[in-house]
Amino acid sequence: MTPTPQPDRPLVVVGAGPIGLAAAAHAHERGLAVVVLEAGESVGHAVAEWGHVRLFSPWSELVDDAAGRLLEAQGWTRPDPDGLPTGAEWVERYLAPLAEALRHGGVEVRAGHRVVGVAREGRDRLVAIDRADVPFVVHVETASGHEVLRASAVIDASGTWGQPGPLGADGYPAAGERACADQISYGVPDVTDPTVRARLAGRHVVVAGAGASAQNVLVALGELAEADPSTRITWLLRRGDATKAFGGGDADELAARGQLSERARGVAESAKVARLTGFRTAAVRRDDAGALVLTAVNGRELTDVDEVVVVTGYRPDHSWLSEVHLDLDGELSAPRLLAPEIHPAHHSCGTVSPHGADLLRQPESGLYLAGMKSYGRAPSFLALTGFEQVRSIVAEVAGDHEAAARVELTLPESGVCGAGPAFDEQVGGCCGAPTPVAVGVGTTR
Repeated sequence: MTPTPQPDRPLVVVGAGPIGLAAAAHAHERGLAVVVLEAGESVGHAVAEWGHVRLFSPWSELVDDAAGRLLEAQGWTRPDPDGLPTGAEWVERYLAPLAEALRHGGVEVRAGHRVVGVAREGRDRLVAIDRADVPFVVHVETASGHEVLRASAVIDASGTWGQPGPLGADGYPAAGERACADQISYGVPDVTDPTVRARLAGRHVVVAGAGASAQNVLVALGELAEADPSTRITWLLRRGDATKAFGGGDADELAARGQLSERARGVAESAKVARLTGFRTAAVRRDDAGALVLTAVNGRELTDVDEVVVVTGYRPDHSWLSEVHLDLDGELSAPRLLAPEIHPAHHSCGTVSPHGADLLRQPESGLYLAGMKSYGRAPSFLALTGFEQVRSIVAEVAGDHEAAARVELTLPESGVCGAGPAFDEQVGGCCGAPTPVAVGVGTTR
């Protein structure tokens, strides 16, 4: 059993994003000692990195219950529940005020503190004796040097930002991908930024990926091509059929997500975009003129490329958890017990069962994975899911096992059956008979 957090052995939450701060709010509400460690220079650093992107979820689904109670007690006014904020607005109007409210309540929220290791005090992973009887030690890099904190329990809500999937189709960067990094970017570019706009306008831009982020990129580049018709767009898909890349449209219970898929479909089917399907990138090189040449596994080439925007998802970093005991699914890198509930071959975000501490706790007693990181490589994570995860986890850490086990959550359906990474013409799904599968039908962004 996890010892109750105390000031000298607090609950340590890794990550001051939406889920990490929600965990801190629940811990504060229960009177638990808690410290939040954020690698970035400010809270919500990862969200701010994609601050120009508008979220699918409305404000009503972006404010954790305990966090809302804490903020309102200090005079905070909730935003319009139907409004759809950008990432920057989410930080400015909710995450930053929440961090200040937590600090005002005595919670330590430390920015510029990068966690580089978690272990049991005096024991590496091979030492089994009395592991649960000694505290965790959390190794942290700060501007002033290396620090070590003792902790009774650890919630890893560090997310997956900073670990983008590569252009290479086999899970590793393609040959030459790193060497050509000055012409390859990852994530959704902000085409309203003059520097980014100048880099992409009037150029041949390749979009690699098929999820919601790729749809955002297609819409943004479509608008750029309207302003500068000399802009050329090629949509690169590993699958053999581009029609499988779109979501549920009007059937999506998150209206903004359905609208995005329809807008992206319109751009993709227009004369602005050339589609290249079944292209699995194996190598990237520059030609004599400095343009990129992409070579597929089967030898096909895409030439005269100026810029590549890679939106192939993100993956978790478990390297700093190498000295604790983990139980992860070999395919998704998610907690093993959670993996069947979130596998994209069988679920969209609306069909995921409510879950909490019981599926997220690790064999290392007192260690939990939560938030986007708990989904590993699976897409379709929603903030609502993370809020309920940490409510349950904090209840268990506090010894309230009844509340921890009582997990209730209704998620919005995506309007599609699944989001599995099928290979070429393979199909599958969660609704009975095999049906076409759509890729990446929802994220928190």
